[in-house]
This record gives sequence, structure tokens and C-alpha cells, in this order.
Amino acid sequence: MESILVLAHGYGSGNLLAKTSLEAVTAGVNLARQLGATLSIGVIGADPASAAGRLAPTGARLLAVSGEAFTQARYSSDAAACEALCRAAQASIVILPGCARFARVAAGVAYRLAAVIDTHITAIGGTDNVEASRWFYRQRVEAIITRDTRPWFLLVDTGTHPAYELPLGESALSEGVRLPVALEQIAVELPPQRTTVTGLRSPTLGGETIRPDAKLLFVAGAGWTKKQPDGQVHGSDAARLILDFLNASGASLGSSKSLVDQKSENQGAGENQQVLPFLTHLNQIGQTGATPRHRKGLSTCCYGEEPHVVGWRFISERRAISLDPNCGWARGKADVVYVADAFQVIAELNSLMNSGQG
Repeated sequence: MESILVLAHGYGSGNLLAKTSLEAVTAGVNLARQLGATLSIGVIGADPASAAGRLAPTGARLLAVSGEAFTQARYSSDAAACEALCRAAQASIVILPGCARFARVAAGVAYRLAAVIDTHITAIGGTDNVEASRWFYRQRVEAIITRDTRPWFLLVDTGTHPAYELPLGESALSEGVRLPVALEQIAVELPPQRTTVTGLRSPTLGGETIRPDAKLLFVAGAGWTKKQPDGQVHGSDAARLILDFLNASGASLGSSKSLVDQKSENQGAGENQQVLPFLTHLNQIGQTGATPRHRKGLSTCCYGEEPHVVGWRFISERRAISLDPNCGWARGKADVVYVADAFQVIAELNSLMNSGQG
């Protein structure tokens, strides 16, 4: 019989579990139910007792590694904590959220335990054998993986599972109330620490444009910095309209490769044209970028060709704005296409949202 371990971590003071961790818990609970396997959940944080109380209804064996050394992400401490939890649980299947904190240490921990590891897992199932699904070649090819080697580490992509929620009847509990829980504290012998967390730096208010939890993905294409119907380029107007839309709607910003690759004359060799100053390659989606999983997507000034569409594979509701009625988005790749000027449409939307009508 398989033994499943889900690794999770808290954030802040450790009183709450990260959303990505709750998604991994859902994957573990579902898999344990399908296989009839035993389930353990290991939580890492400064004081994870309160956070672990939310997991009591899973019926899992709850393990914890706690202490100030585990408040912030650090390879040496996180790797030691994960290794200790895996050895204590004696798990044959280890499920981790594909967040930055665990993605950094998962391969190293798997090596210490002589385990195998697969990343970017989007689904886990099976009845007799565990079957893990993942995408290859920028989400063009889906594979179903089975392995005989144990332990087997599975790094689950964020957004592929719903976050674990308390069962009906328990969901009415306030945030300050937790179920009684038998939490096993696991001792960890840390190696000498060569890294010290001295503080946190956050972007200026409104400066962030990548928001993984946003309901809407706003994608800007190269058309924003091309000549408009009056024959002029309106780069500064485009930047203002896009930022105003992001701030008013709370959307996350994506971009095509052609737009993030553009450079102004002050940035050296390139197209020597106006650019959107807040765009980086982290905003890039598609065949050569990220594949976000927002519920809705709005494409503007994009052509809707295959490299763009690959990045929209997991977007549930797709809409596009384009002046070209023969745009690639109109050929069955978007649910709704608005044949209109994106500058005018976004300006009107900003006006409606700022007036409270949007």
C-alpha cells in the first residue's frame, strides 16, 4: 500500500497556510481516497500548530517542523526540514506544491532520499498504479507518467487543483478557531547557517503587475506600441491606459514575446521605438513564456496565432480586442472577439470602473 506525504508551508508568522500548499493538500487527499492509501501532511513554519488545525478534517497524520529558522525560505533549512518530514512519514509518494520555496529544494531532497522526482504535474490519479500527468514542450504534449521507483516526488503546478477547504459544517469556524489536532513535532538538526534573512523588500504600491491569484489575465500585444490610425505612436498613452486598467480591475498582466523584446534607443540595439517601461520577460506568456491559469483572459492588440494561444491553454473564458476581423483570435480561438480600437475600449472601461459602474 502506498503511503502519501504532502509537504506544506506557512507564510507570515506561520499561522496560515499558503494557497499553493492548500492546493497540494487537495491533490493528496484525492489521491489517498482513490488508492485507499495512508495520508500524512507535513507543515513547515515558525509556529504551524494553528495552521495545521485547519487540516484536521482530512484525517491525515499531521507532522510539523517549527521554529524561527523556518519562517523564511532558505535552502539549507528548508531542505533539512523536508528531509526530516519525509523520513518520519516513511512516505512512498511525496506531493509538494510547485511554489518557489519548494521548487528550490525538491530535487535536492529527492537526491538525499535516493528518490525520483517529476515536476510540473497537473493531475494525479489512478486506482492500481499512480498516474501523474504533465505537459511537455510548452504545453503542446501531455504525458501520463507511472514509475515503480519509490520514493516518488511529485511537484504539482499551482492553479491545477482547488485549494483545500473545510468540509461543510466546519467552514463556519472563524479564522481564530481551530479544531483540536494531534500535531507531531519533528526535530531537525540544522547545518551551520551561512544565509541570514535581514528583511523584506516589496515593490512600491501598485508597482506589481504579475498577480497569480487574479481572476483576469490582461494580455498586451505589440500593437500597443505601433502606429495608430492617426499615423502616430502613442506609447505613453498606452502605458497609462494599461496601468489604470490593471489598478482598477486587479488584473494580472501578460505580454507577447514581440512586445517584451522591444527596446528603446536608450537600451541599446533594438527597434529604437517607444516601449512599455513596466514590462519584463516575466510577463511573457505563450510558447516561449509562462502558461497562466486565470479564470478569464482578455487579449488586446495580439494576433491570436499559435505561440500566443499556447499560453492561454488553461484560461477558461477567452476574449480579445482587435481592429482586424480576420485576426487569429476570431478563427475559433476566442469565445468573444470585439472588433474595435483597444485604446478606445480600455479608456471606456477605465472610465466605467473609476465611476463605479464597471
